[in-house]
Amino acid sequence: MGDVLFQLVFLIFIFGLLFGVFFMVRSLVTKQPRKSESIEQKLDRIIDLLEKDKKN
Repeated sequence: MGDVLFQLVFLIFIFGLLFGVFFMVRSLVTKQPRKSESIEQKLDRIIDLLEKDKKN
């Protein structure tokens, strides 16, 4: 009975690690485009402000 319990706990632990790595990689992959889009928007805003300053 102890061996079966140990195997179940270890199997659950391994699946937990796999799911943790999967969700970590997925979150990193999905967050990258959002960051680049926000950086591009901020740069566009800065360029617009600089162009307005040059006109004045």
